[in-house]
Amino acid sequence: MKAQRDDDRTVANRRRFLKTMAAAGGVAAVAGSTTAVFAADRAVEDEPKSKSKKGYSETPHIREYYAKAGF
Repeated sequence: MKAQRDDDRTVANRRRFLKTMAAAGGVAAVAGSTTAVFAADRAVEDEPKSKSKKGYSETPHIREYYAKAGF
Protein backbone atom coordinates (compact mmCIF):
# COMPACT_ATOMS: atom_id res chain seq x y z
CA MET A 1 0.00 0.00 0.00
CA LYS A 2 2.87 2.36 0.76
CA ALA A 3 4.34 1.80 -2.69
CA GLN A 4 1.10 2.91 -4.32
CA ARG A 5 1.01 6.11 -2.23
CA ASP A 6 4.57 6.88 -3.30
CA ASP A 7 3.60 6.31 -6.94
CA ASP A 8 0.57 8.61 -6.54
CA ARG A 9 2.76 11.33 -5.05
CA THR A 10 5.29 10.94 -7.84
CA VAL A 11 2.58 11.24 -10.47
CA ALA A 12 1.10 14.27 -8.69
CA ASN A 13 4.51 15.93 -8.44
CA ARG A 14 5.21 15.22 -12.10
CA ARG A 15 1.86 16.74 -13.12
CA ARG A 16 2.46 19.81 -10.96
CA PHE A 17 5.90 20.22 -12.50
CA LEU A 18 4.56 19.94 -16.04
CA LYS A 19 1.75 22.43 -15.35
CA THR A 20 4.25 24.89 -13.90
CA MET A 21 6.58 24.52 -16.87
CA ALA A 22 3.72 25.03 -19.33
CA ALA A 23 2.65 28.21 -17.56
CA ALA A 24 6.23 29.48 -17.39
CA GLY A 25 6.67 28.82 -21.11
CA GLY A 26 3.57 30.85 -21.91
CA VAL A 27 4.71 33.73 -19.74
CA ALA A 28 8.15 33.69 -21.37
CA ALA A 29 6.62 33.75 -24.86
CA VAL A 30 4.41 36.73 -24.02
CA ALA A 31 7.26 38.59 -22.34
CA GLY A 32 9.55 38.02 -25.30
CA SER A 33 7.02 39.21 -27.85
CA THR A 34 6.10 42.37 -25.94
CA THR A 35 9.77 43.26 -25.53
CA ALA A 36 10.23 43.01 -29.29
CA VAL A 37 7.21 45.25 -29.89
CA PHE A 38 8.44 47.90 -27.47
CA ALA A 39 11.91 47.79 -29.00
CA ALA A 40 10.46 48.24 -32.49
CA ASP A 41 8.37 51.22 -31.34
CA ARG A 42 11.39 52.80 -29.72
CA ALA A 43 13.49 52.31 -32.86
CA VAL A 44 10.89 54.10 -34.97
CA GLU A 45 10.70 57.00 -32.52
CA ASP A 46 14.48 57.35 -32.26
CA GLU A 47 15.04 57.82 -36.00
CA PRO A 48 16.47 61.27 -36.62
CA LYS A 49 14.22 63.70 -38.44
CA SER A 50 15.35 64.40 -41.98
CA LYS A 51 16.15 68.07 -42.44
CA SER A 52 15.88 67.86 -46.22
CA LYS A 53 12.65 68.75 -47.92
CA LYS A 54 10.49 65.82 -48.88
CA GLY A 55 8.70 65.45 -52.13
CA TYR A 56 9.34 67.00 -55.52
CA SER A 57 12.06 69.57 -55.94
CA GLU A 58 13.27 71.00 -59.22
CA THR A 59 17.03 70.53 -59.41
CA PRO A 60 19.39 71.71 -62.16
CA HIS A 61 19.46 68.35 -63.92
CA ILE A 62 15.64 68.25 -63.95
CA ARG A 63 15.52 71.77 -65.43
CA GLU A 64 17.96 70.61 -68.10
CA TYR A 65 15.71 67.64 -68.92
CA TYR A 66 12.68 69.93 -69.19
CA ALA A 67 14.59 72.23 -71.52
CA LYS A 68 15.60 69.34 -73.80
CA ALA A 69 12.14 67.81 -73.73
CA GLY A 70 10.48 71.09 -74.65
CA PHE A 71 8.43 71.54 -71.49
